[in-house]
Amino acid sequence: MATTKTGQPAMEGLRERKKRAMRQQLSDTAARMFLERGFDAVRVADVGEACGVSEKTVFNYFPSKEALLLDRLEPMADALRAHLSNPAEPPVTAMLSVLDQELNNLVAGLSAGGDQAHALTQYRKFGDLIRNTPSLRAYQNDTADRFVDIAADVLADRAGLQSDDPEPQITAVALLGLWRLQFRALRVHLRPGHPLPDAVAAVAQEVRRAARLIEEGLTAFPVPAKPAGLDADDHHAHGRQARGRSTSWSTTPATATSPPSKT
Repeated sequence: MATTKTGQPAMEGLRERKKRAMRQQLSDTAARMFLERGFDAVRVADVGEACGVSEKTVFNYFPSKEALLLDRLEPMADALRAHLSNPAEPPVTAMLSVLDQELNNLVAGLSAGGDQAHALTQYRKFGDLIRNTPSLRAYQNDTADRFVDIAADVLADRAGLQSDDPEPQITAVALLGLWRLQFRALRVHLRPGHPLPDAVAAVAQEVRRAARLIEEGLTAFPVPAKPAGLDADDHHAHGRQARGRSTSWSTTPATATSPPSKT
C-alpha cells in the first residue's frame, strides 16, 4: 500500500478530507440554523439531524455548541504561531500581516457568492447573533484570551523569556487588542450600500492608527536572555549595549506594511 511522507497509509488522507468536509458541513449548517432560528432555539441534535449524523457525532467534531459557530476563529492560532515566531519580523508588523490576511480572506468570502449585498447582510447578522448571545460572547472572549496565551508563548520563546514574564504578556495583550479593534471596525464600515473596497481601506486605516500607537510604546522590548558565561553585571551591561544598537522588534514602522488589497 502506498504511504505518505510520514509513513502513514495514503488512504488516511482521504479519511482526513472526509472529516474536514463533515466538520465544514456541520459548522455551515449550524450557522445557517442559528441565524434563522436563534442560537438558543436550536439544539445540537437538530444540527446533527440536518446533517444526517447523531448528536454524539457532532460532539466528536466540536467540543461545545458554541464551537459549532465560532470554530472559524481557530486559524488565527496557527497564524500567530507562524508570524510572531519570526525574529526578523517586528511583532506589530507581524500582527498586521496576520490581520491583513484575515481581512483578505473575509473579503474573498464575501465576494465569492456573487450577491455581495446579501453576504454583507448575513455577516452583520452573524455579528448580531454573537453580541446578543451571552454564551457566544463568553466563548469569543475565552478564545481571545487563549490567543493571548499563544502569542505570549511565541514571543517569549523568541526573546528567551518566560511566557508569564510581563514583557511578552503585555505585548501579546496589545497585539490581540488590534484583532479586537479590527472586529469592531468591520462592524462599523462593512455594511450593505458601502462599497467593499472603501470599507476595507477604512478598516485597515483604523487598525494601522492603533498599531502606530502600540509600536511607539513597544520600542523597549528586551533583548534575548543573557548569553552563557555572563554574570549579572555583565548581562546588564550587555543589555545596555544592545539597547543602544537596537532593542526594538518594531524597527519597521507600522505604516510600512501595505494594507490589504482591495477587491
